[in-house]
Amino acid sequence: MTEFAIKTEDLTYFYPPDEGEAPKNALESVTVGVEAGKFTVILGHNGSGKSTLARHMNALLLPKGGKVYAFGMDTADEKLTLDIRRKVGMVFQNPDNQIVSNVVEEDVAFAPENLGIPTEEIRIRVDEALKTVGMYDFREHAPHLLSGGQKQRVAIAGVLAMRPNCVVFDESTAMLDPRGRRDVMDIIRRLRAEGVTVILITHHMEEAVEADNVIVMDGGRIALQGTPREIFKKTDEIRALGLALPDTVKLINRLNASGFSLNDEAITVSECAGELLKTVSGAHITAPVPAETKTVSEPVLSVKELTHVYSKGTPFELTALKNINVDIYPGEVAAIIGHTGSGKSTLIQHLNGLIKPSQGKIILEGKDINSSKENLKAARSKVGLVFQYPEYQLFEETVYKDIAFGPKNQGLSEEEIDERVKMAAGFVGIGEELFEASPFELSGGQKRRIAIAGVIAMRPEILVLDEPMAGLDPAGREEIMDNLLAYHRKTGASLVIVTHSMDDAAKYADRMIVLSGGEVALEGCPSAVFSQDELLESIGLSVPTASLIARSLREGGAEIEGTVYTVDALAEALTAWKGGVAGA
Repeated sequence: MTEFAIKTEDLTYFYPPDEGEAPKNALESVTVGVEAGKFTVILGHNGSGKSTLARHMNALLLPKGGKVYAFGMDTADEKLTLDIRRKVGMVFQNPDNQIVSNVVEEDVAFAPENLGIPTEEIRIRVDEALKTVGMYDFREHAPHLLSGGQKQRVAIAGVLAMRPNCVVFDESTAMLDPRGRRDVMDIIRRLRAEGVTVILITHHMEEAVEADNVIVMDGGRIALQGTPREIFKKTDEIRALGLALPDTVKLINRLNASGFSLNDEAITVSECAGELLKTVSGAHITAPVPAETKTVSEPVLSVKELTHVYSKGTPFELTALKNINVDIYPGEVAAIIGHTGSGKSTLIQHLNGLIKPSQGKIILEGKDINSSKENLKAARSKVGLVFQYPEYQLFEETVYKDIAFGPKNQGLSEEEIDERVKMAAGFVGIGEELFEASPFELSGGQKRRIAIAGVIAMRPEILVLDEPMAGLDPAGREEIMDNLLAYHRKTGASLVIVTHSMDDAAKYADRMIVLSGGEVALEGCPSAVFSQDELLESIGLSVPTASLIARSLREGGAEIEGTVYTVDALAEALTAWKGGVAGA
């Protein structure tokens, strides 16, 4: 008989409606079982009900209708709440929402203390949990001085210290660099091997392929259930739900449509490469040559010998940037990548003077932006910055006022402000029917679009975005990026995008700047950067899925000439080879 860690029966839930409005169900008649000891992934577009379902699993939310059982315990029974939370731990997307103490080890000890665990046992659990997530050496640090990825590891350690029977990861890898995501996935594999039930909510399809079971949600209901192989065969349904297919599945589907006969159940990188090698082992394959990056003689912005030291002269002194020299050219799309803590966010906050260099200069159109108030004011109009959590930039009472704030402070007329607001809203897909709504009552994806619109409305010549697509579903990611590229093409503005997604960098960037340990480790066009795959991985990054498959093909005996880093390029190269063989 199947043992369920979590079981729901006709679960219905709605959030308190605004005055005068009828409640709208966030979950509707959800009946699902999560098998104990298994690894289950929950997929779905933003707003599909994933996080609402997750918060029912350890009684953070209680059903408005139906039942939820955690290891057989009714979550609506208040006498069982503590027992349920001992067994079911939750790790959220934003670790700042979970960290409560001023010292790392005290934060990890917080939950065990509240469960009444003896002090001696807490000490053992804290040390063990911190070692598991690789944060033991930071046990006496202040959490607010850690990077986002390090904070997430601390949050995970706090849950592991409870020694739960089930851990729910609610998009906990969304804001992490490739190494951080690999670390979390390693933790998940270890927990599963120890018999712990793991539930992961994610938008990363390559994480879903490792699951025992996949649940896909849409509109507060269960749309699909099955193994990863069963789910990802339903390509049309997956796309219709606003999701993406793993790159391995995209590649095999595309090749089969071009005359290959590949097993469509090969969904991991190793399986995909193994299936391809049955056909191409020993083959000589030529990768398409990427278009040359456009070059301009004079940069619009230059970072000269930039060094930045935080908390200088204190025990927490940290050199975040060391002698950085970087140029941004007119009309280009530049991607800044690097491991968590590499200095990416610190660097971009210098570009419009939000923070000042400890040493060095920021030169915009030939002028040091920090040399006068006039230059600094000009920089903040010409260089627009969207933060990692752009929804935190919202503060006005209506959407219109929030988008209009920047243009208003530029001293524009009411007519110009109105034109700018409508222009910016159009670029990010915000309709005028939302102009009088409160931005705080909208979805996370809508908030992000409004924050970006507020910066675009100032018409910056350089638009800098810190992880603008993190946490969005695949359809949302593509829409946001399409909107940004439309602004880029229409205005000629330079885009500078900080990202942890190697696939996004490969797809969109003209040029890449790779940071490691506060220094520039690599710089160049994507093909040049991704050709240095061993160096990228040594500094905690990854390469795109297509590059991993190409590497496995080379190791298996296929000769691939050139650098391959997109699925389109790999499919083109393999299809051309097959056509050449057939025509020989």
